[in-house]
Amino acid sequence: MSETPDAFLYNIVSWPFVNTKAEKIAVAVSGGSDSMALLLLMQHWAQERGAELCAVTLDHGLRPEAAEEAVMVGRVCAERGISHETLSWQWDKRGNLQAAAREARYRLIADWALAKGVDAVCLGHTRDDQAETFLMRLARKSGSDGLKSMPEQFDRFGMRFARPVLGVHRADLQAFLAREDVGWVDDPSNADETYDRVRARKALAALRPLGIDAEGLATVAHNLAMENALVRQAVRDALAGKVTEQHGALSIALRDFRLQWPETRRRFLQAAIGWLSGADYVPRALAVSHLEFALSGKRAHTLGGVIGWVAKDRIWLAREPRAVEGLRGTPFDARWKIEGPLEGLEIRALGEEGLKQWPEWRAIGLPRRVWLSLPGVWNGAELVATPHDDAENRYKASLMTTSFDNWLARH
Repeated sequence: MSETPDAFLYNIVSWPFVNTKAEKIAVAVSGGSDSMALLLLMQHWAQERGAELCAVTLDHGLRPEAAEEAVMVGRVCAERGISHETLSWQWDKRGNLQAAAREARYRLIADWALAKGVDAVCLGHTRDDQAETFLMRLARKSGSDGLKSMPEQFDRFGMRFARPVLGVHRADLQAFLAREDVGWVDDPSNADETYDRVRARKALAALRPLGIDAEGLATVAHNLAMENALVRQAVRDALAGKVTEQHGALSIALRDFRLQWPETRRRFLQAAIGWLSGADYVPRALAVSHLEFALSGKRAHTLGGVIGWVAKDRIWLAREPRAVEGLRGTPFDARWKIEGPLEGLEIRALGEEGLKQWPEWRAIGLPRRVWLSLPGVWNGAELVATPHDDAENRYKASLMTTSFDNWLARH
C-alpha cells in the first residue's frame, strides 16, 4: 500500500470521527471492491491519527465460496498488519431471507465490536448503492422517508456505524485497488436478477442515456433528506411534551393523537415502531394506517413486532411479547443491557409466568402489556429478579437505544 492514497480519492472520502476521540475503528469487509478499498483507506486514516484498526467478515453461509473469500480477506489483513476475524451465521428458515441476513449482519457485527471495545464500524456503501437504493424505494412508492439519502453515520444494536465512501463511485474505488495491486471478489449474486438491487443496477444503466445517473439520483436523495429533516423537526415540535417514555414503552393521550395532522400521526407511529423494534425498515403506509384506525377505535393491534392499544384514554405502544419469545441473554432484544450477578442465570422475557411470580407490577401503575416483553432474570422456571424494579438493587436494566425524542429527530 502506498503511503498516501490518491489525492482525488482521499479528498472526497467523508472521513468519520475526525473531531472525536475514537481510538479503535473496525471495517466490515466482505471481499468485494467497495469494502476492500475502504479497508486500505481506513488504514491510512488510522495511521494518521494513531488509532487502532481491525476488520471483520461475516459469512452468511449462503454461498460455498464465502468461506474462501473470508480467508482471502484475512490474508490481505495479515499482510498489512490488521487484525481480522470471521463471524458465521446460519438462517433458521424464519421470515424473509434477505431481511434476516441484513439484521444478522448488523446484530452480529455490533455484538462483536462491542465485545472488542470498538468505537465504530465502517461500511463500504458507495454512491452507486445510494442510487440503487433510491430506485428500489421508488418502486415501493416511498415518500421522502424512504427516498432520502442514506445517513453517513447511524447507531444500531448499541454500535455506531459509518459510511465513509458514501460519496464515492464504485469505479473510482476499483481503479484505486488496481493501482494498489489489490484484488477483490465479484459476488456471483450481483448478476442474479431475482434480487431487487441487481435489477435496480441494470435499470440505472438503462436510464443513463436520459441523464439519470448515480450522481443525479444521489443529489435528489440529498435534497429529499434536507426537506425530510425539516418535516421531522416539525413532527418533533408538534409532539413535544405529549409523548411519554416509560420502561421502553411509549404513550400519548388519545385526544392529543387525534388532534395531530394525519402526516404527524403516521410519522409518530412509524417512528415508534422503528424505535421499539429496531427494524431496518418500518411497515408501509397502508399497514400503519390500519394500526392508526384500530387505535382510534380503541382496539389493540400488532404491527412490525410492536403492539398498540388504548388504556385510560392513552395510546400505548410496546414491544409485542411474541417478538421476544425465545430470546436469551444480554443485550436482550438488542435494546436492554442487563447488569448484575448473572452467573448460572438466564435473561429472558417476563411473560405471563413472570408476572404471576411478581405481583408487585400492579403497584407501579403501568399497563400489564408493557411488562410482558421486558427482560427478567431467571433460574430455570424461577424468576430471580426484574431488573426494571429490583428492590434489592442487584440488577439494572439500561436502554441501549437513544431516547425517542432523539430518534424522532434522526429518523
